[in-house]
Amino acid sequence: MIAKIGRSANLYGALAYNNLKVEHENGQILLANKIIETANGQYSVAQLAQSFATYLIANRQTEKHTIHISLNPDPKDTVSDDKFRQIAEQYMREMGYGEQPFVVFKHTDIDRTHIHIVSVCVDEEGKKISDKFEKMRSMKLCRELEKQHGLIPATEKERNQNDKIFRPVDYKAGDVKSQIASVVRHLPNYYKFQTLGEYNALLSLFNITTEKIEGELRGKPQQGLLYIPLNEKGDRAGHPFKASLFGKDAGLPALELHFAKCKTDLKDHPTQKTLQSAVTIALQSTRDELGFKRQLGEQGINVVVRRNDAGRIYGMTFIDHNSKTVWNGSRLSKELSANTFNDYWNNNIKPEIKSAEEFQSNVSLSKNEVLSNEEPHHLFDFMNTIKHEDGLIESLGGLFIPETQGEDYEEQDFANKMKKKKKRKRNQ
Repeated sequence: MIAKIGRSANLYGALAYNNLKVEHENGQILLANKIIETANGQYSVAQLAQSFATYLIANRQTEKHTIHISLNPDPKDTVSDDKFRQIAEQYMREMGYGEQPFVVFKHTDIDRTHIHIVSVCVDEEGKKISDKFEKMRSMKLCRELEKQHGLIPATEKERNQNDKIFRPVDYKAGDVKSQIASVVRHLPNYYKFQTLGEYNALLSLFNITTEKIEGELRGKPQQGLLYIPLNEKGDRAGHPFKASLFGKDAGLPALELHFAKCKTDLKDHPTQKTLQSAVTIALQSTRDELGFKRQLGEQGINVVVRRNDAGRIYGMTFIDHNSKTVWNGSRLSKELSANTFNDYWNNNIKPEIKSAEEFQSNVSLSKNEVLSNEEPHHLFDFMNTIKHEDGLIESLGGLFIPETQGEDYEEQDFANKMKKKKKRKRNQ
């Protein structure tokens, strides 16, 4: 079992993301510890947030007060709801959060059933709960839980993968080819995308873009890809590299096979509805592009906006790091196409989305739902004091995927050819 621990200043975003899964029947609340009960046993985001309000009001100086944990058993493990509850309670108790309010959500929208736990890391007096040696304690506890509950132990490779992340290319640091290789070699293994445009949107987060090249070789038409490093502004920052330098999986034929597979996998995928809801809510509740990106970023969703030279928006792509999927806006919904955002942000024409009220009602904070004896501004204060850091390490635990810095694919290709040559000689 792998545990991922993320921290942020956005309790509301973490609760909203998980509760959307429940509303779309892709998840359920397994356990609500020290959470105010409701008459029907169901919760809105506001009702869940109410149980944390006094902790956050008492918070003295902890900026990232929200902790969001995912516990991920091996896909072959069969874990009952009762066992998930036991695992969650024991994990929180041993990590020092047993007396905190926390909510355990089970996610069922991907093949690997897992749980998310949302809580706060400040106690009732506003003091931060110690996170010393947190990573080491969490790993040790996961090994103990595997033994106690008969779970398949995580391999050393899986545990190492949990410690590593993709990093954006820094062309100033040198060895750009190896930096690009560390990203493009693995992206298709983790993310689903259906077009070269969606792939480029994902690559742009790592300061990389691709360009398709066409020509002829011995009278036959040929197609290929170039990988190009970018600077912080998204401009080219170095010479292009042929896809062949990064292995066959980085080439156009392999990517086109990946596009086709993802198109099948994502057809009627439940993630689409959850993401559509999150984007719609953000569109209706923010006034500008910065606020829109910030709100979705707090939920682990990156937004890539494409503009022409005149500033007109012609493309919107959403990258959900929770489900590891990439979606063009118009693929999510016709109402979320580039034209909608161009009209709103460039021409101040607010979109009229029929389902917006329904989405908004599920996650809005009404005065009646906030602490009956307190002014509602307290809860709004901590929602509005979010400090967002651009990039991929967002509030849901970061992008924990392997990196392969320093690999030289030209050298690797040469070595493979030499092995084949020696093999042919032995067979002669």
